[in-house]
Amino acid sequence: PEKATLNVGVVPAMDSAGFFVALHQGLFAREGLHINYAPAISSETAVQEQLQGKLDISGGNYVSYIQQAVIGKPIELISEASIMQPGSQVIYTVPGSKITTLNDLNGKLIGVNAPNNIDYLLTVSVLAENGINPKNVRFPTASNPAFAKTGGAIPFPTMAGVLASGAIAAATMPEPFSSLAMQNQGAVPLADLNQGATTDFPIEGYVVTKSWAEKYPNTLKRFLAALEKGQEIADTNRAAVEQAFETIKGGGPNGQVPSGIAAVMALDTYPIGIDRTRIQRVADVMHQFGLLPDRFNVGSMLL
Repeated sequence: PEKATLNVGVVPAMDSAGFFVALHQGLFAREGLHINYAPAISSETAVQEQLQGKLDISGGNYVSYIQQAVIGKPIELISEASIMQPGSQVIYTVPGSKITTLNDLNGKLIGVNAPNNIDYLLTVSVLAENGINPKNVRFPTASNPAFAKTGGAIPFPTMAGVLASGAIAAATMPEPFSSLAMQNQGAVPLADLNQGATTDFPIEGYVVTKSWAEKYPNTLKRFLAALEKGQEIADTNRAAVEQAFETIKGGGPNGQVPSGIAAVMALDTYPIGIDRTRIQRVADVMHQFGLLPDRFNVGSMLL
C-alpha cells in the first residue's frame, strides 16, 4: 500500500459489523494496513473530517453521503456495509409511556441520530406507510434549545439516556444501542422499521474522497480486500460478530458491548461490493420524502 496507516471513522453500530470483524481478526493487518479506528458521530461529521484530511475512510449512512454528493462534495462510495433486517432499526418509547401505537406519535418529538439522516428517512417512511402524516411529527433541530449545541443531533451512545430523561417522546435506534437501551433503561419497542417501502433497506456504506482514491489505489484495494472478507464472515458467522463487538478497544463509547447484549442483538446482512440498483433505491426514497429536491443518479458517486 502507498499508505500503511489509515485513520478510519466508522459509526459503531451493527451496520459496521464487517469492518469490526476484519479489525478484530487482523484482516487489515494481513494486507499491510494499520487501522486507527475512531467512532464517527455521524456521516456528516465524518465527511467533513475526510475533506480536511483527518480521516482516510469513513463508514456511515447512505442518506448523509448522498446529501453530500448532491451538493458537490467529492466523495466516492467504495463498498456497501449493511442491509436492514428485522429488529436492527426500531422506534422505542419508555416504560409506562402513553404512546402505544404509531398514531400516538402525532405531535410528539422523536429523537434521531442527526437531522434528515437515515433514521429520519426510515421513521417518516414507516409513519406514512401506516397512514400518519410525517409533518404531524416533530424531530429535534438546532432551533430547539435542548439540542442547539449538537445541531439537533443525538449521538447514539446518549440516545437512551435522552429518551429516559423525557426530552424526547420516542427514539429511533439501531443495534447494539437498542438492546443496551432495553437492558439499561427498560426501553420499549414501538415499531420495527424493517417494513413497507423500507423492507431490506440499504443502511450504511464506506466512502473516500475521489482525490484520496486516485492517490492511494493500492491502499484502497488492500482495504477492500480485507473488508470483503470481514463482510463475508459477518454475514455467515454470528459468533464472529459477537466476538468482534465484545472486544472493541476503548469501551462502550467506541461500540464495545457486553456478552449478554452481543448474544441477543439483531444483525443486518452484509453484502460485498456495490449494487447500483440497491443504492439508487435510497436516493429515490429520499426524493419521495423531500430530502432531495430532484431525483439523483447515484452512479456519479460510486467507485
